Amino acid sequence: MSSRETERPVMNATRARQGRWGRPVFWVLLFGTLLAALGMFAAWSWKSADEGPAGTGQETVDGRGYGAPEPPSPNPQTP
Repeated sequence: MSSRETERPVMNATRARQGRWGRPVFWVLLFGTLLAALGMFAAWSWKSADEGPAGTGQETVDGRGYGAPEPPSPNPQTP
């Protein structure tokens, strides 16, 4: 045996590719999730100012049918 073989532990390829869970991974996931939630809240609050009062759920419509012409009067048909 050479000294090179005894210096390193032997493990298969799958085990060598796996990452380790630990506190750094936990903190990255936690802060990433919090930053994403904060960004979504900021975008929502920024665009909610354009919506008007919250809770109405309806838009103001003037009743003219979006500029469509008046329909023709109905012609009575005789049987």
